[in-house]
Amino acid sequence: MFYKKYFLVFLLLACFLGLNAQDSNKVFVNGAFSGVGKYFIKDAKIGAANTPQYEEDHFGADAWFNLNANFSTFNGGLRFDFFHNTNLLDPTSSYTDRGLGMWFLEKKIKKINLRVGSIYDQIGSGIIFKSFEERPLLIDNALKGVKIDYKINENWKWSTFTGKQKYLFSSYDGLLSGTNIDGFFNIGSKEKISFVPGIGIVHKRLSESSVDKLVLVLRNYIGDERINTFSFNSYAISVYNSLNFKSFSWYLETAFKSPEVFFDPNNETTKITGTQSSGRFVKEGGSVLYSTLSYSVKGLGITLEAKRTKNFDFRIDPTLLLNKGLINFLPPMNHITTYRLTSRYNPATQYTSEKAIQLDLNLKLNKKFSININGSNITTLKNDLLYRELFADLLFKPNTKVISHFGVQSQWYNQSKYEGKPETITPMVQTITPFVDVLYKFTRKKSLKIESQYMHTQEDFGSWFYLLTEFGIAPHWRFELSGMYNIFPNPDNPNLPENSGQKILYPTFGALYQYKQTRYGLRYVKQVEGVICTGGICRLEPAFSGVRFEINTNF
Repeated sequence: MFYKKYFLVFLLLACFLGLNAQDSNKVFVNGAFSGVGKYFIKDAKIGAANTPQYEEDHFGADAWFNLNANFSTFNGGLRFDFFHNTNLLDPTSSYTDRGLGMWFLEKKIKKINLRVGSIYDQIGSGIIFKSFEERPLLIDNALKGVKIDYKINENWKWSTFTGKQKYLFSSYDGLLSGTNIDGFFNIGSKEKISFVPGIGIVHKRLSESSVDKLVLVLRNYIGDERINTFSFNSYAISVYNSLNFKSFSWYLETAFKSPEVFFDPNNETTKITGTQSSGRFVKEGGSVLYSTLSYSVKGLGITLEAKRTKNFDFRIDPTLLLNKGLINFLPPMNHITTYRLTSRYNPATQYTSEKAIQLDLNLKLNKKFSININGSNITTLKNDLLYRELFADLLFKPNTKVISHFGVQSQWYNQSKYEGKPETITPMVQTITPFVDVLYKFTRKKSLKIESQYMHTQEDFGSWFYLLTEFGIAPHWRFELSGMYNIFPNPDNPNLPENSGQKILYPTFGALYQYKQTRYGLRYVKQVEGVICTGGICRLEPAFSGVRFEINTNF
């Protein structure tokens, strides 16, 4: 059935390559493969148990194979996806499937660029529309349809698209369409001020099935919570512009959404049962105001970022939750860091009520010293604190052999809001996390990295200590050994897994091997439960115990 289902797609791509190969001797083909295999070893002590992977499956794998070809004015590509006993879709269950995850054909005809198949694109910063892929979160919400780009002149472009939003190997039934115009122009003679303006509109039409599901819920609402009418259609509009003058850059985007029915998790006034409940459907319009102001000169960079969001949960099906069916993308408002403990608590973007501000300062004192200071504050529209962070990092390079970082982070993290845990038993998580890492180059090929972090907190799992050592032999080998130790556990937290609240070591050791364009990795891992985020979109990452094998290659 699989081969019959996708035979036409492969045939079209083959014809596309064959016909155009007659026109040109140069057909450029490239591709990539990435895959991970996991062997699950049950460890109830850390919560790695009671899921299919640990109880009966034991082995799981995820893989993606991309193939692209281009020549002259033609482009084409496809991606095969494979999932076997994966927990990416749902941390508590097992998902297995395989098929064509993406395909497209593209043709340029003078000023027109035509694309059919899977479309990845965005309007402005993505506030009203963004189709993208994030494999660690199993997000691939490509638009399956048609997109036309028309180059009006050297500085202006018009685009339009229509189709359905992809979900795994199928698509949601609702329809999406949109259009946008982007441009560029200068004013002034000597000290020029440049403008990069744009405007976009998105139209969404609900499917019959999603409306039926809504009706089943809404008919139980009484009193002032009753929603008597709602439309199959809704619209979102965004106006945006980048202004650049000398060392300043200012981006401003404002977006509005027509009144529609959506689920508000912060509304706890439901009268269906006579008691409060966590969230209900409401009918409201929405708005987002987002802006960044940057100043950059030699040795100094300052960026101020702000965002205000009200009722902007924009989905192809309003009955979907979490990361499913999202049409848009709201920029995150916290400092992005790669350290294990400083990235443990990340604020997921709030779609219905959020006020956020962030200030980032980069200062290069001289060739040896650089400083990065960041502060962010996120609240609801009612000024309830969601997240606050202060971060400072000193880069010290005394010579060509040593690169070191010294820093500290302080956080306030509303765990009940971000992770959906009961507010009465889940206090605000407050952390202080100093860290240091040193990279020493013995020779041009051999290096050693040592990284140490300590997180002090009395909430959640309690305090942590983390130590990492990496030894590299360029260009092929890298060996790593790390441990995350619950040095001062919090045994009184009722949210913790069974048998936790003890001093537990979470070790990781393994090796990476790089040969030309291919990288292999083999690790033994024990990992604590937490939330992983990519660009403000987050999912629960369950505790893991087992072995991981990874391969990534390009050709």
